[in-house]
Amino acid sequence: MSDADSGTPAGPDLRADGALLRDLPDGGILAGHVDAEPVLLVRKGEAVHAMGGACTHYHGPLSEGVFDGELVRCPWHHACFRPETGEAAHAPALDPVPTYDVEIRDDRVYVAAERAYEEGRPSLIEGPASVVIVGGGAAGLAAADMLRRKGYERDITLVSSDDAAPYDRPNVSKDYLAGNAPEDWMPLRPPRWYEEKRIELLLGRRVLDVDPMARSVRLDDGRDLPYGALLLATGATPIELDVPGSDEEHVHYVRSLADSRAIIVNMEDAERAVVVGASFIGLEVAASLSTRGLEVHVVAPEAVPMERILGPELGAFVRSLHEEHGVRFHLGRTVGRIEHDEVTLDDGTGIEADLVVIGIGVRPNLELAEKAGLDIDRGVLVDEHLRTSVDGIWAAGDIARWPDRSSGKRIRVEHWVVAQRQGQAAARTILGRDEPFDSVPFFWSQHYDVPINYVGHGAGWDSVDVSGSVEDRDCVVTLRRGGEALAVASIYRDEDSLRAELALEQR
Repeated sequence: MSDADSGTPAGPDLRADGALLRDLPDGGILAGHVDAEPVLLVRKGEAVHAMGGACTHYHGPLSEGVFDGELVRCPWHHACFRPETGEAAHAPALDPVPTYDVEIRDDRVYVAAERAYEEGRPSLIEGPASVVIVGGGAAGLAAADMLRRKGYERDITLVSSDDAAPYDRPNVSKDYLAGNAPEDWMPLRPPRWYEEKRIELLLGRRVLDVDPMARSVRLDDGRDLPYGALLLATGATPIELDVPGSDEEHVHYVRSLADSRAIIVNMEDAERAVVVGASFIGLEVAASLSTRGLEVHVVAPEAVPMERILGPELGAFVRSLHEEHGVRFHLGRTVGRIEHDEVTLDDGTGIEADLVVIGIGVRPNLELAEKAGLDIDRGVLVDEHLRTSVDGIWAAGDIARWPDRSSGKRIRVEHWVVAQRQGQAAARTILGRDEPFDSVPFFWSQHYDVPINYVGHGAGWDSVDVSGSVEDRDCVVTLRRGGEALAVASIYRDEDSLRAELALEQR
């Protein structure tokens, strides 16, 4: 996006030179810059808007995204922004982009002064007497953020069993574990943000009980917290491997920042690692350990990694990609026992290992919801507004099982962006907005320098279409059932991924 010689973003200087209005048709976007900062022109009918051109999540180039008529969608991780206000309407971005005044002179569009950001407020902002959020992950933080953004001024308490303030959990198995993301990148918000927003953050605390009649929760320190609205966002816990030696000190799971830190410490004296499980998390861990110079073995029962999610062609490519980086696979195998320096497989094969990381899936944390009497069926059952079966209680994130409009089924999805967007949707509903949660599931996975974007819910596919070349890392893979698209995975086809997301939403 930048001129290699000048170092400035591509496109015209929109303050000095402007752009021809005819180059910006209705529904179109045009990239330029102001004072070396990327700026995007967006035309919506007769109106032309100017907004910052870099996504506030990971600084993706919005000019390479899609304007759907209402929102500008980031090509990297599908964050959405309103061109009129710059608002980050849908996660993973939480902060707005700047917006600018626009002048049209002699059929040219010029960008003038930057505007002060003003969040639109609902007509009624009183809301419930207080909001208690249980869970300091993606859904919990996004909900607290949205409540304050929309003008809610009463008490918000965020209770988290984690000792760390809400952080960028995807990087726990990606760049942070690989050594490419420093510690100060991990917090989603700095400590002063919670003070400024008057959000009481209770870290290292657990909610033991919910009393729906009294509308209160009891903490593990004996305190009772009353609530006007309660959001359960308790997340999930890694499934433990039940074999002899699975409690050895060099055996780790990866879910939290503390888990990732412990693995990094263990790596200091390790040369060989075994990763148990060929899920996205397991293979992201394998990539991170390989990047740090360890010899890595992956053990998993399936014949093709992630075939059930990605299809056989893309699953085979992921395996070959890891093998290019020296990772060795032991597929069709399980672990029989773990010793301090070796992992023995079910066929008797021994693999030397100083470090073992287990990634064989997670279980939703449903205990609190069950004790509160909420309806449960492989997750907490919620309606299209994320309301549970008990008045005054919402659920979001890994525990929520909701009616998905795209697939027509109830689903539960363990994706970061889904959890964030559900937290945002629950917050809006708590404030009385009649806005159903209708986002199409999206996640991304990073393997070395290859990103995989995935939209939809592909469970139960019966055929796979491949467009482009998987081997050349330039492809779109569509998972279908009965000829109908369920999900789309892609590599370096960002616009196609966004278009697929739109098509699934419109269906």
